[in-house]
Amino acid sequence: MKKLSILLLLFFSFTGTAQQRTAVPIIFDTDIAPDYDDVGAMALLHAFADKGEARILATISSNAFETTVPTLSVLNAYFKRPNIPVGVVKADKPDKDCSQQWAQAIIAKYPHALQSNDQAVDAVKLYRKILAAQPGKSVTIVSVGFFTNLAGLLNSAADEYSLLDGKALVKKKVKQLVSMAARIGEDGKTGYEFNVMVDAAATKKVFAEWPTPVIISGFEIGEKILTGIRLIHNEKIQNSPVKDAFSVALAKDSNTVGRNSWDETAVLVAVRGISPWFGSRKLNFDVEADGKNVLVPGEKFTYLTFRQTPAQIAIVIEDLMMHQPGRGSKN
Repeated sequence: MKKLSILLLLFFSFTGTAQQRTAVPIIFDTDIAPDYDDVGAMALLHAFADKGEARILATISSNAFETTVPTLSVLNAYFKRPNIPVGVVKADKPDKDCSQQWAQAIIAKYPHALQSNDQAVDAVKLYRKILAAQPGKSVTIVSVGFFTNLAGLLNSAADEYSLLDGKALVKKKVKQLVSMAARIGEDGKTGYEFNVMVDAAATKKVFAEWPTPVIISGFEIGEKILTGIRLIHNEKIQNSPVKDAFSVALAKDSNTVGRNSWDETAVLVAVRGISPWFGSRKLNFDVEADGKNVLVPGEKFTYLTFRQTPAQIAIVIEDLMMHQPGRGSKN
C-alpha cells in the first residue's frame, strides 16, 4: 500500500509538472506605434516562448500606421522567430503614428524580413487561417491595441479555411481573450481609454458579442506599474531593439521613473494567470459612441484588481523584459 501511495504521488506530481509546462498558444494583436509598452509586451511574450510557457501563433497589428509591420518583424527576428506569421488591418484606419520615433529608430537599425505593411497578410484572414488549424478551445488571444481586427473576425464569413462564420469559429477555437482595455474613473462607473476609444464601434461589438471568457487589464492597473529604467541601464544588454525603443522614448519624454506597463500586464496574465499578482472582480461594460466605457449590470468580464503592489509586479515584468534571445529559442 505504501509503494502504491508513493507511485500515485509521483504520477500526480509528474502530470502536474507536465501541465504547468504546456505552452499557451497565443495570437498577439497590437497597435504597436503610439506607445512602446507594446514592445515590452512582445519581449515578455518571446521570453515566455523561450521558457516553453507560450507558443506564438501570430503577431497582428490593429494599426495601419506604416511602421507597425516592420516593427513586428524586427522584434520577431531579434528573438529568433522571423517566420512567425504577421498580419495587419487592411484599411486606412485606425492609423496612429509613432510620434516618439522609437519605431523608426529600431526599423533603421535592425534586420527585418517585412519591409512594409503591404507584405503582411490581412489580419482577419490570418486570424481565420490560424484558428481553423488549432484544436478546440485552445487559443488565447492577447489584444493590446484597437478592437478593429476582432470585430472584423466576428463579422467574417465562411471561407477556404473554415465553413464556420467568425463568431462560431471563435467560440469553437478560442479559450479566452485577454485584453488591455477600458478604464474605471473616479466615479467608479465610467472612463475613457485609448484602445477602446480609437475604434469605439468595433469595441462595442466585441464587448457585446465576444463568445468566450474575457479578462481585462484596465488602464488603472498598468498605469501604476512602471518599468524600463533598469532595462535601459543594464549594460549587459547590447544591440537590443527592446532596450533601444525604451531608451529613445524615455529620453524623448524626459522620463526618469519608467513607463506605464499597460500591455505587459495582459501578456503576463495570459501566460501565467491572474494570481499571485492580481485579484479580480466580475463586471460588464457598454461602450458609448464617443468611446466612453460604462459599467452596466452583468458579469461578462473578469476585471483585474491589485493583490501585490505595483512595485512588486514591476520587478517581475521588467525581469522578463530584459530576457535575451537564446540559441535554443523554442517556437
